[in-house]
Amino acid sequence: MKERLISEPLKPLFSSAGEGSEAGRNGFQAAGEPMLPERFVWRGEELAVAEVLERWKEYSRPGAAMQERYLRKHWYRIRTAAGREMKIYFERQARSKTGAKQRWWVYSVFDSE
Repeated sequence: MKERLISEPLKPLFSSAGEGSEAGRNGFQAAGEPMLPERFVWRGEELAVAEVLERWKEYSRPGAAMQERYLRKHWYRIRTAAGREMKIYFERQARSKTGAKQRWWVYSVFDSE
């Protein structure tokens, strides 16, 4: 499979039960993990998450100005119900104040060669 860079926002969709709960409102589960959306909209198409193939976390690098490491992103390699493999991620802190609500992104899509 060939990985193709996308780097575009996605719109997460959660079940109505999750949206009304505290976790659904703030986007986090009790352990500090973001709620992986069951479905999402990308490029006008609604996609359902069928399987999580891999998950990992990205931390900041400590440096001279910052001795602490901070959790920056939660990454997921997923397979959709339609069989498409993708890497998506959740940013713990939004990139800008204007995009404060945009935290979920499609990083890449895997195409069959």
